[in-house]
Amino acid sequence: MSVGSATILSNKTNKRKEKMSRGKAINVKIATTKVIKALETKLAQLQKDKANQKVNEEKFSKAQEKYNKEVAKLALAQISKAEDLSAHTRYNGEINVSFSLPKGTIELPKEPEKDFESFHDWQYKEMVEEIENAIRILKMTDEEVVSTSTYNAIARYL
Repeated sequence: MSVGSATILSNKTNKRKEKMSRGKAINVKIATTKVIKALETKLAQLQKDKANQKVNEEKFSKAQEKYNKEVAKLALAQISKAEDLSAHTRYNGEINVSFSLPKGTIELPKEPEKDFESFHDWQYKEMVEEIENAIRILKMTDEEVVSTSTYNAIARYL
């Protein structure tokens, strides 16, 4: 056997090992009571987040508006360096002015970050229903541990 054929044989063996390692399933045994507790905690957090969603969105919207005004003030102070300046009057009489500033002309303030998750009503209802159903089913079982397939079905909520 030459060096070239040994390399090919080695590559085939490595590819076979890679396929085998990807295909292995892991068997996880988690106590049913722990999973129920985690799902109940997630459900409570989800309900709290949904209850506070409107307030959080308003607060974020105000912060975003304040940021935009700060950037506009900084940009207007440098209007003499503006490029691609254009002005348009819209059908309702509003005037729309836009321009570009070269990179580095102004130092931008820190943009507000959204530190909460927003859900549409249908998403929220669907998630709550799935979590409640999972809790109900897990409370009915006599099994001490949750199977891997059950865990995989509810893992996105944990």
